[in-house]
Amino acid sequence: MNVYFLLKVLISSLVIAGISEISKRNTFMGALLASLPLTSLLAILWLYYDTHDIQKINDLCHGIFWIVIPSLAFFLILPCLLKSGVRFGLAMGLSIFLTAIIYNIFIFGIKKCGINL
Repeated sequence: MNVYFLLKVLISSLVIAGISEISKRNTFMGALLASLPLTSLLAILWLYYDTHDIQKINDLCHGIFWIVIPSLAFFLILPCLLKSGVRFGLAMGLSIFLTAIIYNIFIFGIKKCGINL
């Protein structure tokens, strides 16, 4: 592994760990930071730095835009399951599984509408 890759991993990990630590103290602030497209911004920055390919950046942004929509289902499903008494591990697994199904349905639907990812 090269130093650059390790730097990318370290910075990206610190962002996620930082949000987790902030969330322990203030869930609203953690939610606010987590809702920012920090992961997307980092991915875009790393991709640009690695390739300087503007078309790849455009394609990535276009894909992120469309794929964010079905991902929002996770944030509705998990709290509903937890609120109804489902244990955390099972609720997490079911939320991921159901979100994956929603992703597939959504992707199928937008492809039918002529949108290519």
